[in-house]
Amino acid sequence: MPTWIDACAADDIDEEDVIRFDHGDRTFIIVRDHEDNYYCTDGLCTHEDVHLCDGLVVEATIECPKHASIFDMNNGEVETPPACENLHTYQTKVEDGRVFVEI
Repeated sequence: MPTWIDACAADDIDEEDVIRFDHGDRTFIIVRDHEDNYYCTDGLCTHEDVHLCDGLVVEATIECPKHASIFDMNNGEVETPPACENLHTYQTKVEDGRVFVEI
């Protein structure tokens, strides 16, 4: 059964930025877009397991820092190869200045 996890303070993430969030033995990223929407996906690129927390965020996309694959944060879909497998996405919500992720 999914559980809401307190991931970080909403103010921990600047506009069009990303942070790493670890829970148990898994790594995730939380992205804040240019419209103050928050997204969560798996934290490793599906191409070569590179940490996406070092990636470039533009609006609601993130670019892998190693081979420049671009993923849509709304649904995890690959927009630019070489990655060919989508990221898994997770529901987020902001309450009392905190970002929660449903895992």
